[in-house]
Amino acid sequence: MKPIKFDQVLALADYERVRDILRPLLIHAKERRRLHVGTHLTLLFENNQTVWYQIQEMIRTEKMSTREAIQHEIDTYNEILPGAGELVATMLIEYPEARERDSALRRLVGLERHLWLFVAGNRIPVKFDDRQISEDRLSAVQFVRFSLNGLDSARMLELAANGEIAIEADHPAMAVRGAISPAIAAALAEDLRQS
Repeated sequence: MKPIKFDQVLALADYERVRDILRPLLIHAKERRRLHVGTHLTLLFENNQTVWYQIQEMIRTEKMSTREAIQHEIDTYNEILPGAGELVATMLIEYPEARERDSALRRLVGLERHLWLFVAGNRIPVKFDDRQISEDRLSAVQFVRFSLNGLDSARMLELAANGEIAIEADHPAMAVRGAISPAIAAALAEDLRQS
């Protein structure tokens, strides 16, 4: 996917004017890409729209106005755009209570060696961002990459229709699986056709 450029980002005042119109559309786009894997893992598959929206929301939240600050945000989020033949997701490890979440994040150390993309019976390891890996505690937000090993959009749709594409964790503290539904596969197939 092509990276987001500075001239594609709206200035804060311009974004505020259109936010109420754009926000529901972009939230809907994100919902089409959300996969729950068990009770505590959620993956949001990223593309240009989701990344652009996140940049705009960060500019809004942080009240950014300088070109340098905005460009830094663009550069940071461009890192999570998928390359050709891959998917990228923001993975959230979610627990309702802070104490429970903190305990789980300590138990889940090593998850980067226990998360897989299953495609028609083949197990493909998921790649984590090494900058987010710690020896004593996992970060609640991770950016993960999935190599598709030549899987094209048509085959992805076929496999999803047959329940043959999924994300699975086999960590001793979390063994869960989430099938990529035909609806999610349709959104991801659009991305593959654009990359």
